[in-house]
Order: sequence, then C-alpha cells, then structure tokens
Amino acid sequence: MPILDAILSAITYLALCFILFLLGKWVYRLFQRKIKVQQELVEKDNFAFAVAHVGYFIGLLLAIVSAVSGPSDGLYYDIIDITVYGLLAIVLLNFSILINDKIILRKFSVYKEIIEDRNVGTGVIEGANAIGTGLIILGAVSGEGGGVLTALVFWVVGQLLLIATAYIYAAIIPFNVHDQIEKDNVAVGLGVAGALISIANLIRYGLMGDFVSWDESLLTVGIDVLIGLAFLPVVRLLTDKILLPGRNLTDELINQEHPNVGAGLIEAFAYVGGSVLITLCL
Repeated sequence: MPILDAILSAITYLALCFILFLLGKWVYRLFQRKIKVQQELVEKDNFAFAVAHVGYFIGLLLAIVSAVSGPSDGLYYDIIDITVYGLLAIVLLNFSILINDKIILRKFSVYKEIIEDRNVGTGVIEGANAIGTGLIILGAVSGEGGGVLTALVFWVVGQLLLIATAYIYAAIIPFNVHDQIEKDNVAVGLGVAGALISIANLIRYGLMGDFVSWDESLLTVGIDVLIGLAFLPVVRLLTDKILLPGRNLTDELINQEHPNVGAGLIEAFAYVGGSVLITLCL
C-alpha cells in the first residue's frame, strides 16, 4: 500500500516538525529568561520584539526544513535524523542570537533597545540574524556525506562570516551604523538586515549539496562570500543611482527629519535580490 505509506510518512513528518517548532519556542524562552514573551507580544504590543521574534520563527522554520529535507532512508531512520538535526539546529539558532547580541551589536544592550526602548531597528537586525542563521543551517545540514560535526563546523564558519559581514558593512557605510541603530533608525536597521541575509544566502548556496571534502566545501563558501562582499558597495551604488534616482541614499537614511524607511527597505531588497541573482549565475 504505497499510498497509505506515503500518507503515514507525511503525517509523521508534519507531527515531528510541529513538535520541533514547539521545542524551538521553549528553548528560546530558556535562552531568553529575562523576556516575558506573552507580555511583550500581547500586553505591551512591543512591535520591536514582534519583529525580532518573527525573524526567529522564520529562522526556526528554515532550521527545521534543513532537518526534514534530504533523501529518505526509511521512516524509522528519518525520524531519528530529523530529531537529531532538528534539536541541533534549534540550539545553534539560539546561540546565534547570543552571538548577535554580544558581537554584532556589541556597542549597546540589545535587551534594553528591544524590550525597554522598543527599538524597531534593533529588532529588525535581530530577526535578520536569526533568518540568516536558519539559511546557514539549511545549507550545512543539506545533502549527503556530512554529519553532526560538519554541521557544527559550517555553523561556526557561517557565524564568523556573518560577523565579518557586519564589520565590513559598517566600514563601507559613510556614517556610524551603531549610533544610528541606537537612535532607533529603522531605515539603517533594514539596510544592515538586508546585508546579513544576502551573505547568509550565499553561504547557504555554497554549503548546499553533498559533502565531498572540507577543502572543496570551504573553498566554495569562501568564493561565494567574497563575491557577495565585493558586491555590497556595488549594490549600494546601484541602489543610489537606479532604484532611488535623483536622491542620495545616505541623505534619505540619516539626514531627514524622519529617516526614510522606504529607502532602507529598497536597500535591503537590493542586497537580498543581488545575492539571489549571484546564486543563479554561479
């Protein structure tokens, strides 16, 4: 009865994904004990936290997809693989949030900005970091030939590259990114978020496929990321000249009485769209 077997397998996978998603919510609360999630979302209507939390859910979904995707070895072994890699992905995703708080946004308290000041710009970056990590985990776990060790190593490599991206982005931008984010500049936060997601997508692309050797995998990721980093200033220039004709992007982001959030969204789209085009052309 192949049809019944397929239906049973599909129901089992869906139930396991749902359980992993609930575990992901619980692990988040374990890692972020100071945050009262229900209170921030429902009672305080904290939009900054909602943005960051939705980003976490998207990253969590990508991480769970990474555990479910791949060739089937039979229902029993699939359940074991999905459970092991799903739990690993959830833990790594939550560790990435701590890394974001302590390194990428190291110049101020992320907790204070999101929970106390309701800084949406910070919430956007926090959510983007989770999405980026979900993409990295999706690439690290996909394919055959690897295992838990390769997933861990590629997650570490991915986190280091995201940190490097944040530093490089801050270096090429003609203003102090951290100062603007701390001022609740959502437009600048969107630009940073777009840069992080675009590089994470390139890391995901480099890691996709079967694991052959460390040298080949790391070289592929390195080439893809270097192309992406070199492309960041080019994309920003194109955004300035083509997507915002007659306007200066920097002026729109920081020199207006109210920063142009639409301009920041266009900048973020340009980075993410550029990374998608790069993956199509490589």
